[in-house]
This record gives sequence, structure tokens and C-alpha cells, in this order.
Amino acid sequence: MKDPMHSMGKPSPSAIRSYVLRTGRIGSGQRRALESLAPDYVVPFEASRPPGTLAHLWPDRVRDGPLIVDIGFGMGEALAAMAAQHRDRRFLGIEVHPPGVGSLLQRIETLALDHVRIVQHDAVPVVQAMLGAASVDAFHVYFPDPWPKKRHHKRRLVQRPFAELLASRLRPRGYLHCATDWEPYAVAMLDCLSQIAELRNAHEGFHPRPEWRPLTRFERRGLQLGHKVWDLIFRRI
Repeated sequence: MKDPMHSMGKPSPSAIRSYVLRTGRIGSGQRRALESLAPDYVVPFEASRPPGTLAHLWPDRVRDGPLIVDIGFGMGEALAAMAAQHRDRRFLGIEVHPPGVGSLLQRIETLALDHVRIVQHDAVPVVQAMLGAASVDAFHVYFPDPWPKKRHHKRRLVQRPFAELLASRLRPRGYLHCATDWEPYAVAMLDCLSQIAELRNAHEGFHPRPEWRPLTRFERRGLQLGHKVWDLIFRRI
């Protein structure tokens, strides 16, 4: 497999991004969590860090456990729920928005999730620079921005170069799990991931929602309004 890092090139300030930094309001609890808990749980982005040298960041009891990476975790509800259920695994959340990072830090404190770490940075360079080849057991990409307007499709996170990069970081039999409530994006992701030679669809077409993927308030609200959700799970061969 050709190294996707080569084809994607180095990130630059002018690179097309899959997100827009918003100046949303940060609650007092989120702000306190950012100030008091970030030193213990937020890992600085380091482009020069040798890939795959993150294990020492987690407690000894999980240092050799599976690594689950949640990209764009939003307010952290799903990540925290899964981490509470699996305290023998390492969880790494990647998110750019301060309110979401603050919210997850609150959940880390409340639920005693000392096996969760966060990188507050763009996911593409984080995966490129900080995660080694075949070092990740699972990537979760839940409800990424669908960028519904055609002229904005180039901003979608799940596209061929990034999918190839994720595949290169997965261990054999590791998986990439995506979920979206925007059908055109679901179809585009299915087509994209089906073209990655190193990945195999775990189900014919879309995957039924696995019981272990928590329902968030956002998703419950959508389902109550009659929205559908599409899951995809692809495994590294």
C-alpha cells in the first residue's frame, strides 16, 4: 500500500479543512474543566513526535490495551459511555472545538475515566504524525459534518486520501466505524471505503447499528423526528 501521508502531503494553513472553528459559548463548567483538567488529559499536538510513541501517556494498567480513536467526538457523550464500559482499553479523542473538549473533560472527572486522552487539533495531522502504522485497533467517526452543499463536498472528512491513511494505521482485523444521519454522505462513504483495497465491509451494504454504539441525545432527537441513521463498519485485512 502506498503511504497515504505522501499523497496527502503536509498540512498547511491553506489546506481545505473538514471543520469550521466556531466561537460558541463555553459554559462555566467546561471552562473550569479546561483550566484544571487539561494538563492531565489533553495531549499537545506534536508533528515531530515519532509515530506510535503514545503508550506512556496512559496508566500502566491499560498501557498494552487496545487503542480506540474517536475522531470528532463532539460533546464526548458516546466516547465517555464506551470508555466507562471498557476500562481495560485506551481511548484517544480528537476534537477541535473547546466546548466539546471541556464537556468530555467534565465526563472524565465525573466517571473517573483515567484511560481517556484528548488531542485538541485537526484530525488529519494528528493521525499522520502521532499514530504509527498498524497501531490502532479501532477508529470511530460518528456524525461528521456532512457538508451537504455540493460545492462543500471537498470539505468532507471521509474521502479517499484520509480513508487510506486510517487504513494504514489500523492493526490487522482492526475496524473503522462511521455513522451519519445524512444519506447522501452515507452513500458516498460506502462507495469510498469499498474502494480501499486494505479494507473489507463487515456487512453487505450498511451495517445495523451495533448495540455497543451508544445513542447520543443528538441521535435520539433525530430518530424521534423520523431521521434515519446509517452505520458502516470496515475491517483491515
